[in-house]
Amino acid sequence: MFPTLSVMIWLPVLGAAIVATIPRKRSEIALPVGLGFAALVLALAGNVVWTFVSGDADFQFVEQATIYAPWGITYHLGVDGISLLLVALTAFLMPIGILASASVTERHKEYMAAMLMLEAGLLGVFLSLDLVLFFVFFEVMLVPMYFIIGIWGGERRVYAALKFFLYTAIGSAFLLAGIIFLGAMASDQLGTPSFDYTVLLALDIPPSTQRWLFVGFAIAFAIKIPLFPFHTWLPDAHVEAPTVGSVMLAGVLLKLGTYGLIRFNLPLFPQASVDFAGVMVALAVIGIIYGALVAIVQPDIKRLVAYSSVSHLGFIVLGTFALSAQGLSGGVIQMVNHGLTTGALFLLVGMIYDRRHTRQISDYGGIARVMPIFAGLFLFTAFASAGLPGLNGFVGEFLVLLGSYARHPAATITAAFGVLLAAIYLLWAYERVFTGPNDKPENQGLKDLNAREIGIMVPLVAMIIFLGVYPKPALDRIGPSVGAVVERVENAAVLPTEWEAATR
Repeated sequence: MFPTLSVMIWLPVLGAAIVATIPRKRSEIALPVGLGFAALVLALAGNVVWTFVSGDADFQFVEQATIYAPWGITYHLGVDGISLLLVALTAFLMPIGILASASVTERHKEYMAAMLMLEAGLLGVFLSLDLVLFFVFFEVMLVPMYFIIGIWGGERRVYAALKFFLYTAIGSAFLLAGIIFLGAMASDQLGTPSFDYTVLLALDIPPSTQRWLFVGFAIAFAIKIPLFPFHTWLPDAHVEAPTVGSVMLAGVLLKLGTYGLIRFNLPLFPQASVDFAGVMVALAVIGIIYGALVAIVQPDIKRLVAYSSVSHLGFIVLGTFALSAQGLSGGVIQMVNHGLTTGALFLLVGMIYDRRHTRQISDYGGIARVMPIFAGLFLFTAFASAGLPGLNGFVGEFLVLLGSYARHPAATITAAFGVLLAAIYLLWAYERVFTGPNDKPENQGLKDLNAREIGIMVPLVAMIIFLGVYPKPALDRIGPSVGAVVERVENAAVLPTEWEAATR
């Protein structure tokens, strides 16, 4: 079979290498070359989505080869309903991000090489079925994002990039320790070390050991999400990152944490997932309300959108630890929905910043009079982010709340207020920026979106509407894999756990 998944991962690496060889005096061709490679990856991802067999919970397009047999490390790739849409989201956002990179005015080829390497790392994370391979891609992805923030970011870019790198590196240390422990446990139980995900699922891990491993993996993924109280690196990274850096950070990178919880914590440590579900739900609800309240008082519109991510990602964690098919399906599709809506918001914020070079809400007012297309697109995206029925944000949040209510009614009701708060901070920001008199001279000559900018937004708008009106194709592909995870967790929770017995 054609190694589709490998080609998807390594094609951007080839593109980065070619871009790096472009003579500096011809660096302007780096963007079309990078766009061409990103478009090829998008075409491959589209083929995977189209030919993916819905109704099958097993991994598809599987590729496997031995990397180092004595240590049990393999090159094992595959895609299921949980990772499929995240792969598609990564491939979908990258060409849009490259097209939106016109504001990058220096080191074009280095920037494009970093973007392509970032895409390769992200795809590798979502497609890896060997934990060592997953960890390698998990770390490789940090390097290009560090440079994207640190070189092409704002005034405090070095501080933000270093903070981003240190937070995630600390979390990775916990993850690596857990992976090594699992490999050693496989050696004890099976006679040979293995880091293969499908092999590790068969291990008999005692409940007490599961709890320690769950905590190690959860810390790494909670920092990446970021889940309260590990969220402090995110606003700085978003504010200082260039526009496309923020789009990829919010659109895809943050999903590595929520994906990790669903892919690894729940299936590998099902008993511990039940034991810690209450804690994770509590942290998710705190993040939902806290992120929304802080977003309301932000004077910087980009920081407002950054804190909205803290709130929206809490819904994904809530759905994950509802431990129900509806909640988990809602969490998976909400990862995609959040990537589309928040990515669109960051693009729009970047477009207005390129014109006015300020992100302070108070510096605007009444600009809908001179930028009606921009105002309409911003309001549309704000409605989607706030969960308006008929748009994509509603589908994920509704499924999360519906799926979590049976097990966590109080937490679900509290989290529902986050939807109301989202409408407040988004619509209040819209009112202050777009409505009223346009009485500031700096705003009176603003130009509306040009054809390139409108073209960038059209695919995002189309996907927001499609997933809001007809999410069935996505849910059909997600459902079987999610059902398998929930069944595994439920089977582990038939009897009271040792922890529950000790606390009664």
